[in-house]
Amino acid sequence: MDIQGIQAFLTVSDTGSFSRAADTLFLTQPAVSKRIQALEHSLGITLFDRIGKSVRLTEAGHALLPSCRRIIAEITESRRIISNLRETTSGILNLATSHHIGLHRLPPVLRAFSKNYPDVELKLSFMDSEEACQQIINGDIELAVITLPGEDNDRLEMKPVWNDPLCVVVSKQHPLAAKSRLSIKQLLNHDAILPSRGTYTRKLIDAALGLDESVSTLLETHYLETIKAMVQAGLGWSMLPSSMLDKTLAALDIKHARTTRRLGIVVHSMRTKSNAANAMISQLMKYSDES
Repeated sequence: MDIQGIQAFLTVSDTGSFSRAADTLFLTQPAVSKRIQALEHSLGITLFDRIGKSVRLTEAGHALLPSCRRIIAEITESRRIISNLRETTSGILNLATSHHIGLHRLPPVLRAFSKNYPDVELKLSFMDSEEACQQIINGDIELAVITLPGEDNDRLEMKPVWNDPLCVVVSKQHPLAAKSRLSIKQLLNHDAILPSRGTYTRKLIDAALGLDESVSTLLETHYLETIKAMVQAGLGWSMLPSSMLDKTLAALDIKHARTTRRLGIVVHSMRTKSNAANAMISQLMKYSDES
């Protein structure tokens, strides 16, 4: 099995398109098609059904996918080991982070890292924390700085960097802003604007407030900045990091309605970290609440 063919197979599978795979691999579409055809010929199977412009994995393609991901992960691991033997901090570091952390926490870290390690090429991707963890497991990225999962995973190594307290907030013009003391029951009589269900942050909020499917939600989104803007407009209440509070928002005094996210580093627990990743981890820990 040719490594270039395997890479082309994975890229077409991930993008769902020969043309998008070609763009990702910086190849022509015929070149990608040729690699797939060569791989299919060597295996004696058809990997994709091509129906019009649609490209779908065959049953054989689905069966082959996990093995190909492991092969590429092992090659990447070997390259990291060799790179570490050179004792230089260089090369490419694939780093993922959430929009909130990228906006509010990472800029000084990245400035310092780029100054200290100019030979490292940072490839920064913005994505949801849940997706970042899956990409770490798949081997698509090496390091993520995200909201940490609440549950342990034996394939993920997690290191807290910052504590991020959350509090219930409304607009200064919202009727609840004038209340000196509130119960959760009173709060739930009003519309909420919350992070999407299934996100690590939403799970914390649901647990802190005892929320279930019956909660009246005006909007759910992955973006905390969008939630803040909607709350500022007086459209409902939410639970946001206290670091996002400003003069337009009022934090509500609700007994037992506080919780804290852990923001930090995630890497694969069974893969060798590159020198660049170790350097980034050291840089991040200089900004840690624990330091």
